[in-house]
Amino acid sequence: MVDFHSHILPSIDDGSKNIEESMALLKLLVEQEVKTVVASSHFYADFESPESFLERRNKAYNELSLCLSSDFPNILLGAEVRFYSGISRMKELSSLCVEGTKLLLLEMPFSRWTEYTVNELVELSCSNEIKIVLAHIERYLHMQEFGLLERLREQGILVQVNASFFESMLSRRKAFKMLKNGYIDFIGSDCHNIKHRPPTINVSREAIAKKFGVDFLNDFIEYSNNLLAKYRV
Repeated sequence: MVDFHSHILPSIDDGSKNIEESMALLKLLVEQEVKTVVASSHFYADFESPESFLERRNKAYNELSLCLSSDFPNILLGAEVRFYSGISRMKELSSLCVEGTKLLLLEMPFSRWTEYTVNELVELSCSNEIKIVLAHIERYLHMQEFGLLERLREQGILVQVNASFFESMLSRRKAFKMLKNGYIDFIGSDCHNIKHRPPTINVSREAIAKKFGVDFLNDFIEYSNNLLAKYRV
């Protein structure tokens, strides 16, 4: 399974604090049958240039990679990019895409999006260099106008939800509905640490298999893998 959203790199954001914690997170992902994990450390254009971020990210990965073996999931370097007004004009934006792909994980404002924001998303979605994936959309979808998700899907914008979306009974119903209607493309653990925000990909796996069957789960896993392959560069 693909874990499309994680903070497993050591000492780069509010995720893993050190290599030991990164290794512990990766071991949990192995137990949860994750084969590929996207290391999507936070990127805030207000505080850092893409060049500086990429230098820090690569340094963290290189240090971690010295401890890895073939038993661990394949790590794809990426970023969780905070949206800001004018982001479509950032020349280096494609450098923040998931490694080897056009997929850009975008964290949206935790508020009702303005028409300007939505139009900029649509503008970004028309780029040949970038394919937008909205991060943990369940956190802010309820704040948006009715029908916005369908509008964005029509523009080819992809969606990632967190595994925790499948935990509580109330949110699980919404997650199942979105999944059944084809509105979810990737699931991510959004794991940050061992104690308070560990990976729970197994929660989503078990919930989906129980609700729709193992064949449905396997089809979804294959679909996510195929998307990674489709948008490779």
